[in-house]
Amino acid sequence: MEVAVMVNGSDQGAVTCKVGAERRKVRPSNGTIWLNPMAARADAIRIASPGLEVAHLYLPKLAFSRLEAEFNLPQFPGRSIRYMSGVQDSVINEIALSVLREMSDPTPSGRMLVETASLFLAARLLHEHSESPLHRLQREPGLGLDNVRLRRVLAYIEDHLTEEITVSDLASIACLSVFHFTRAFAASTGAPPHCYVKGRRLERAKKLLTAGKLSLSEIAFDCQFSSQSSFTRAFRRATGVTPATYKRTIR
Repeated sequence: MEVAVMVNGSDQGAVTCKVGAERRKVRPSNGTIWLNPMAARADAIRIASPGLEVAHLYLPKLAFSRLEAEFNLPQFPGRSIRYMSGVQDSVINEIALSVLREMSDPTPSGRMLVETASLFLAARLLHEHSESPLHRLQREPGLGLDNVRLRRVLAYIEDHLTEEITVSDLASIACLSVFHFTRAFAASTGAPPHCYVKGRRLERAKKLLTAGKLSLSEIAFDCQFSSQSSFTRAFRRATGVTPATYKRTIR
């Protein structure tokens, strides 16, 4: 299904969507959201406001399927989402902005972020925007991982910092679903998996800079950054200095 979120809108003008015989007119202010389920499609969209920027998230059926066993849902739960235009949902808006920030400024754990974001987006849609109340998810208190599982997961992360790590890998090690693991890991460590892994990779980068045996580009790729420039930006945000400055200071 498609989720469109207005990230740079205006209170002037309008966006009109035609679905069948019905027309829906919406002011395109920041955070305005359109939901276009898998079983529905807008016949026409008319944009009467210049300079708008919209983030379009395309959620695959797999994201909903992963929640079926977790919450004992019927098959194809994604088809129960209502077609909506002009709604406000702060959770969906923040998910869209986090994905957009990752696209604009890649980090070494971007895939993990998108992996969990898609799952929580599907859960939010089912919980708040489902056609049938039978599909509404029950809120459960977050429980952390037990010490044995947590140590096993953290050891795996440390052993694979130079390789691609997915949330599915970590959830499998903990013998939990991805959705439950993500919440349990955050409850145990105080950070979601992608943030924790990013932090550990930055700590590894500091050690490599201190050793002084690798170039900045080699350190960037060793720590799973897509480029030296993305590594420099992330390092500076975390420490307040560039990698080159940190290296000179340490030496």
